[in-house]
Amino acid sequence: MRRIGVLTSGGDAPGMNAAIRAVVRKSIYHGLEVIGFRRGYHGLIYGDYTKLELGSVADIIHRGGTILRTARSPEFMQPEGRKQAVEVIKASGIDGLIIIGGDGSLHGAVELEKLGVRTAGVPGTIDNDIACTDYTIGFDTAVNNVIDAINKVRDTATSHERVYVIEVMGRSAGYIALMAGVAGGAESILVPEIDYDLQEVVERMHRGVKRGKLHSIILVAEGASSAMEVAEVIKEETKMDVRVTILGHLQRGGTPTAFDRMLASRLGAAAVDLLRSGSHGRMVGLVGKEIISTIYEQALQQEKPFPEELYRLATILAI
Repeated sequence: MRRIGVLTSGGDAPGMNAAIRAVVRKSIYHGLEVIGFRRGYHGLIYGDYTKLELGSVADIIHRGGTILRTARSPEFMQPEGRKQAVEVIKASGIDGLIIIGGDGSLHGAVELEKLGVRTAGVPGTIDNDIACTDYTIGFDTAVNNVIDAINKVRDTATSHERVYVIEVMGRSAGYIALMAGVAGGAESILVPEIDYDLQEVVERMHRGVKRGKLHSIILVAEGASSAMEVAEVIKEETKMDVRVTILGHLQRGGTPTAFDRMLASRLGAAAVDLLRSGSHGRMVGLVGKEIISTIYEQALQQEKPFPEELYRLATILAI
Protein backbone atom coordinates (compact mmCIF):
# COMPACT_ATOMS: atom_id res chain seq x y z
CA MET A 1 0.00 0.00 0.00
CA ARG A 2 1.43 3.33 -1.08
CA ARG A 3 -1.46 5.79 -1.32
CA ILE A 4 -4.55 6.16 0.89
CA GLY A 5 -7.63 8.22 0.13
CA VAL A 6 -9.88 9.80 2.74
CA LEU A 7 -13.29 11.46 2.57
CA THR A 8 -16.05 12.65 4.89
CA SER A 9 -19.62 11.96 3.91
CA GLY A 10 -23.16 12.61 5.13
CA GLY A 11 -23.90 14.96 8.00
CA ASP A 12 -20.87 16.69 9.49
CA ALA A 13 -19.89 15.81 13.05
CA PRO A 14 -17.51 17.58 15.46
CA GLY A 15 -14.29 15.59 15.52
CA MET A 16 -14.19 14.72 11.83
CA ASN A 17 -11.24 17.07 11.40
CA ALA A 18 -9.39 15.29 14.20
CA ALA A 19 -10.00 12.00 12.38
CA ILE A 20 -8.71 13.44 9.08
CA ARG A 21 -5.63 14.72 10.90
CA ALA A 22 -4.97 11.29 12.40
CA VAL A 23 -5.37 9.55 9.03
CA VAL A 24 -2.96 11.95 7.33
CA ARG A 25 -0.26 11.97 9.99
CA LYS A 26 -0.38 8.23 10.73
CA SER A 27 -0.16 7.50 7.02
CA ILE A 28 2.75 9.86 6.42
CA TYR A 29 4.54 8.44 9.47
CA HIS A 30 4.46 5.05 7.72
CA GLY A 31 5.61 6.50 4.40
CA LEU A 32 2.24 6.60 2.67
CA GLU A 33 0.75 9.37 0.55
CA VAL A 34 -2.71 10.69 1.39
CA ILE A 35 -5.31 12.03 -1.02
CA GLY A 36 -8.30 13.93 0.38
CA PHE A 37 -11.53 13.87 -1.63
CA ARG A 38 -13.71 16.94 -1.24
CA ARG A 39 -17.47 16.79 -0.69
CA GLY A 40 -17.67 13.07 0.03
CA TYR A 41 -18.82 10.71 -2.70
CA HIS A 42 -19.55 13.65 -4.98
CA GLY A 43 -15.83 14.46 -5.07
CA LEU A 44 -15.04 10.79 -5.55
CA ILE A 45 -17.15 10.69 -8.70
CA TYR A 46 -15.86 13.93 -10.20
CA GLY A 47 -12.22 13.62 -9.19
CA ASP A 48 -12.25 16.59 -6.82
CA TYR A 49 -9.26 15.78 -4.64
CA THR A 50 -6.02 17.17 -3.29
CA LYS A 51 -2.85 15.74 -1.82
CA LEU A 52 -2.72 16.15 1.94
CA GLU A 53 0.59 16.92 3.64
CA LEU A 54 1.49 17.33 7.30
CA GLY A 55 0.81 21.05 7.07
CA SER A 56 -2.56 20.44 5.45
CA VAL A 57 -3.95 19.23 8.76
CA ALA A 58 -2.18 21.67 11.08
CA ASP A 59 -4.42 23.48 13.58
CA ILE A 60 -7.60 21.60 12.70
CA ILE A 61 -7.98 19.23 15.66
CA HIS A 62 -10.04 21.83 17.53
CA ARG A 63 -12.28 22.81 14.62
CA GLY A 64 -15.82 21.54 14.10
CA GLY A 65 -17.17 20.51 10.70
CA THR A 66 -14.81 19.03 8.13
CA ILE A 67 -12.08 20.69 6.09
CA LEU A 68 -12.83 18.24 3.27
CA ARG A 69 -16.44 19.40 3.33
CA THR A 70 -19.35 17.05 2.75
CA ALA A 71 -22.33 16.76 0.44
CA ARG A 72 -25.14 14.42 -0.52
CA SER A 73 -24.51 12.56 -3.78
CA PRO A 74 -27.58 11.28 -5.62
CA GLU A 75 -25.26 10.21 -8.46
CA PHE A 76 -23.47 7.75 -6.18
CA MET A 77 -26.78 6.02 -5.52
CA GLN A 78 -26.78 4.90 -9.14
CA PRO A 79 -24.57 2.10 -10.56
CA GLU A 80 -23.16 4.47 -13.20
CA GLY A 81 -22.04 6.92 -10.53
CA ARG A 82 -20.32 4.22 -8.50
CA LYS A 83 -18.52 2.92 -11.58
CA GLN A 84 -17.28 6.42 -12.32
CA ALA A 85 -16.04 6.71 -8.72
CA VAL A 86 -14.09 3.47 -9.08
CA GLU A 87 -12.49 4.75 -12.26
CA VAL A 88 -11.35 7.90 -10.43
CA ILE A 89 -9.95 5.79 -7.58
CA LYS A 90 -7.95 3.66 -10.02
CA ALA A 91 -6.74 6.66 -12.02
CA SER A 92 -5.55 8.45 -8.89
CA GLY A 93 -3.58 5.42 -7.70
CA ILE A 94 -5.56 4.91 -4.49
CA ASP A 95 -4.75 1.58 -2.81
CA GLY A 96 -7.25 1.98 0.01
CA LEU A 97 -9.99 4.45 0.94
CA ILE A 98 -10.96 5.60 4.45
CA ILE A 99 -14.59 6.74 4.72
CA ILE A 100 -15.62 8.86 7.69
CA GLY A 101 -19.37 9.17 8.19
CA GLY A 102 -22.60 7.61 9.36
CA ASP A 103 -24.93 4.83 8.29
CA GLY A 104 -25.34 6.01 4.69
CA SER A 105 -21.62 6.56 4.27
CA LEU A 106 -20.86 3.01 5.41
CA HIS A 107 -23.47 1.62 3.02
CA GLY A 108 -21.55 3.44 0.29
CA ALA A 109 -18.38 1.72 1.44
CA VAL A 110 -20.11 -1.64 1.08
CA GLU A 111 -20.95 -0.83 -2.54
CA LEU A 112 -17.35 0.15 -3.28
CA GLU A 113 -16.10 -3.10 -1.76
CA LYS A 114 -18.35 -4.99 -4.18
CA LEU A 115 -16.53 -3.21 -7.02
CA GLY A 116 -13.10 -4.20 -5.73
CA VAL A 117 -12.16 -1.07 -3.77
CA ARG A 118 -10.47 -1.69 -0.41
CA THR A 119 -12.06 0.49 2.24
CA ALA A 120 -12.07 1.12 6.00
CA GLY A 121 -14.92 2.88 7.78
CA VAL A 122 -14.77 5.38 10.64
CA PRO A 123 -18.14 6.03 12.36
CA GLY A 124 -18.82 9.76 12.45
CA THR A 125 -22.34 10.88 13.35
CA ILE A 126 -23.81 12.87 16.23
CA ASP A 127 -26.72 10.38 16.50
CA ASN A 128 -24.55 7.56 17.94
CA ASP A 129 -26.83 5.11 16.14
CA ILE A 130 -24.24 2.74 14.65
CA ALA A 131 -23.80 -0.69 16.20
CA CYS A 132 -20.46 -2.30 17.13
CA THR A 133 -19.08 0.89 18.67
CA ASP A 134 -20.00 2.42 22.02
CA TYR A 135 -19.60 5.95 20.67
CA THR A 136 -19.49 7.63 17.29
CA ILE A 137 -17.45 10.74 16.52
CA GLY A 138 -19.43 13.89 17.29
CA PHE A 139 -21.96 12.42 19.72
CA ASP A 140 -20.27 13.66 22.89
CA THR A 141 -19.97 17.20 21.54
CA ALA A 142 -23.62 17.24 20.46
CA VAL A 143 -24.72 16.11 23.92
CA ASN A 144 -22.64 18.84 25.55
CA ASN A 145 -24.10 21.41 23.15
CA VAL A 146 -27.60 20.37 24.22
CA ILE A 147 -26.68 20.50 27.90
CA ASP A 148 -25.32 24.01 27.42
CA ALA A 149 -28.64 25.01 25.85
CA ILE A 150 -30.60 23.42 28.70
CA ASN A 151 -28.55 25.33 31.25
CA LYS A 152 -29.28 28.62 29.50
CA VAL A 153 -32.97 27.91 28.97
CA ARG A 154 -33.42 26.90 32.61
CA ASP A 155 -32.43 30.41 33.77
CA THR A 156 -35.30 31.94 31.81
CA ALA A 157 -37.68 29.09 32.65
CA THR A 158 -37.10 29.63 36.37
CA SER A 159 -37.37 33.41 36.18
CA HIS A 160 -40.70 33.30 34.36
CA GLU A 161 -41.99 30.02 35.91
CA ARG A 162 -42.39 28.45 32.48
CA VAL A 163 -42.33 25.05 30.87
CA TYR A 164 -39.83 24.66 28.05
CA VAL A 165 -40.10 21.89 25.47
CA ILE A 166 -36.73 21.47 23.78
CA GLU A 167 -36.50 19.50 20.54
CA VAL A 168 -33.18 17.83 19.71
CA MET A 169 -31.93 15.82 16.75
CA GLY A 170 -32.57 12.11 16.48
CA ARG A 171 -34.98 10.93 13.77
CA SER A 172 -34.56 7.26 14.59
CA ALA A 173 -32.36 7.33 17.68
CA GLY A 174 -32.88 9.01 21.04
CA TYR A 175 -29.33 8.85 22.37
CA ILE A 176 -28.78 12.61 22.34
CA ALA A 177 -32.07 13.27 24.10
CA LEU A 178 -31.45 10.58 26.71
CA MET A 179 -27.87 11.47 27.61
CA ALA A 180 -28.48 15.22 27.58
CA GLY A 181 -31.72 14.76 29.49
CA VAL A 182 -30.07 12.78 32.28
CA ALA A 183 -27.06 15.10 32.52
CA GLY A 184 -29.20 18.22 32.16
CA GLY A 185 -31.83 17.22 34.70
CA ALA A 186 -34.82 17.22 32.33
CA GLU A 187 -38.18 16.37 33.91
CA SER A 188 -39.28 14.23 30.95
CA ILE A 189 -37.46 12.70 27.98
CA LEU A 190 -39.28 11.49 24.86
CA VAL A 191 -37.38 9.16 22.52
CA PRO A 192 -38.46 7.08 19.48
CA GLU A 193 -37.26 3.81 21.04
CA ILE A 194 -39.70 3.85 23.96
CA ASP A 195 -43.46 4.41 23.98
CA TYR A 196 -44.61 7.32 26.09
CA ASP A 197 -47.83 8.79 27.45
CA LEU A 198 -48.13 12.57 27.51
CA GLN A 199 -50.59 12.26 30.39
CA GLU A 200 -47.75 10.87 32.51
CA VAL A 201 -45.64 13.88 31.52
CA VAL A 202 -48.48 16.19 32.59
CA GLU A 203 -48.98 14.35 35.88
CA ARG A 204 -45.25 14.60 36.65
CA MET A 205 -45.43 18.34 36.06
CA HIS A 206 -48.46 18.68 38.36
CA ARG A 207 -46.55 16.88 41.12
CA GLY A 208 -43.64 19.24 40.63
CA VAL A 209 -45.87 22.31 40.92
CA LYS A 210 -47.40 21.00 44.16
CA ARG A 211 -43.98 20.77 45.77
CA GLY A 212 -43.04 24.26 44.65
CA LYS A 213 -41.14 23.60 41.42
CA LEU A 214 -40.81 26.80 39.38
CA HIS A 215 -40.14 25.33 35.95
CA SER A 216 -40.00 22.16 33.85
CA ILE A 217 -37.75 21.07 31.00
CA ILE A 218 -39.14 18.51 28.54
CA LEU A 219 -36.63 17.04 26.07
CA VAL A 220 -38.01 15.62 22.81
CA ALA A 221 -36.06 13.71 20.16
CA GLU A 222 -37.38 14.78 16.75
CA GLY A 223 -38.17 11.16 15.87
CA ALA A 224 -40.40 10.76 18.92
CA SER A 225 -42.71 13.71 18.32
CA SER A 226 -42.89 17.35 17.35
CA ALA A 227 -42.01 19.76 20.15
CA MET A 228 -44.83 22.01 18.99
CA GLU A 229 -47.39 19.21 19.32
CA VAL A 230 -46.10 18.22 22.75
CA ALA A 231 -46.22 21.85 23.88
CA GLU A 232 -49.82 22.21 22.72
CA VAL A 233 -50.93 19.18 24.73
CA ILE A 234 -49.11 20.34 27.87
CA LYS A 235 -50.49 23.86 27.55
CA GLU A 236 -54.04 22.56 27.13
CA GLU A 237 -53.79 20.15 30.06
CA THR A 238 -51.94 22.37 32.54
CA LYS A 239 -52.82 25.93 31.48
CA MET A 240 -49.16 26.75 32.15
CA ASP A 241 -46.93 29.07 30.14
CA VAL A 242 -45.25 26.71 27.67
CA ARG A 243 -42.50 27.69 25.23
CA VAL A 244 -40.69 25.71 22.53
CA THR A 245 -37.01 25.72 21.60
CA ILE A 246 -35.84 23.74 18.55
CA LEU A 247 -32.06 23.46 18.64
CA GLY A 248 -31.64 22.11 15.11
CA HIS A 249 -28.18 22.30 13.60
CA LEU A 250 -26.74 24.19 16.57
CA GLN A 251 -26.11 20.73 18.00
CA ARG A 252 -23.70 19.86 15.18
CA GLY A 253 -21.42 22.86 15.40
CA GLY A 254 -18.73 24.14 17.68
CA THR A 255 -15.42 22.94 19.04
CA PRO A 256 -15.29 19.16 19.57
CA THR A 257 -14.91 18.00 23.14
CA ALA A 258 -11.72 16.38 24.39
CA PHE A 259 -13.48 13.00 24.26
CA ASP A 260 -14.42 13.41 20.60
CA ARG A 261 -10.90 14.55 19.70
CA MET A 262 -9.41 11.52 21.43
CA LEU A 263 -11.93 9.13 19.90
CA ALA A 264 -11.45 10.56 16.40
CA SER A 265 -7.66 10.43 16.70
CA ARG A 266 -7.70 6.79 17.80
CA LEU A 267 -10.22 5.68 15.18
CA GLY A 268 -8.51 7.55 12.34
CA ALA A 269 -5.17 5.97 13.18
CA ALA A 270 -6.77 2.54 13.57
CA ALA A 271 -8.32 2.79 10.10
CA VAL A 272 -4.87 3.38 8.61
CA ASP A 273 -3.46 0.38 10.47
CA LEU A 274 -6.39 -1.72 9.27
CA LEU A 275 -5.60 -1.03 5.62
CA ARG A 276 -1.85 -1.40 6.16
CA SER A 277 -2.42 -4.84 7.65
CA GLY A 278 -4.16 -5.97 4.45
CA SER A 279 -7.60 -6.02 6.04
CA HIS A 280 -10.51 -4.05 4.59
CA GLY A 281 -14.29 -3.98 4.35
CA ARG A 282 -14.46 -3.25 8.05
CA MET A 283 -15.43 -0.41 10.39
CA VAL A 284 -13.28 0.55 13.36
CA GLY A 285 -15.01 1.33 16.64
CA LEU A 286 -14.61 1.72 20.40
CA VAL A 287 -15.95 -1.06 22.63
CA GLY A 288 -15.14 -0.57 26.27
CA LYS A 289 -11.60 0.77 26.24
CA GLU A 290 -10.48 -1.14 23.17
CA ILE A 291 -10.45 -0.21 19.49
CA ILE A 292 -11.95 -3.06 17.47
CA SER A 293 -12.95 -3.63 13.86
CA THR A 294 -16.15 -5.18 12.56
CA ILE A 295 -17.29 -6.18 9.08
CA TYR A 296 -19.66 -3.62 7.61
CA GLU A 297 -22.58 -6.01 7.39
CA GLN A 298 -22.53 -6.70 11.11
CA ALA A 299 -22.25 -3.01 12.02
CA LEU A 300 -25.05 -2.03 9.64
CA GLN A 301 -27.48 -4.90 10.17
CA GLN A 302 -27.13 -5.30 13.91
CA GLU A 303 -29.43 -3.08 15.96
CA LYS A 304 -27.70 -1.00 18.60
CA PRO A 305 -29.29 -1.73 21.98
CA PHE A 306 -30.94 1.30 23.57
CA PRO A 307 -29.93 1.82 27.24
CA GLU A 308 -33.40 1.33 28.73
CA GLU A 309 -31.96 1.03 32.24
CA LEU A 310 -30.60 4.56 31.94
CA TYR A 311 -33.98 5.72 30.65
CA ARG A 312 -35.67 4.23 33.71
CA LEU A 313 -33.12 5.95 35.92
CA ALA A 314 -33.92 9.27 34.25
CA THR A 315 -37.59 8.76 35.07
CA ILE A 316 -36.78 7.95 38.70
CA LEU A 317 -34.50 10.96 39.13
CA ALA A 318 -37.19 13.26 37.71
CA ILE A 319 -39.79 12.12 40.27
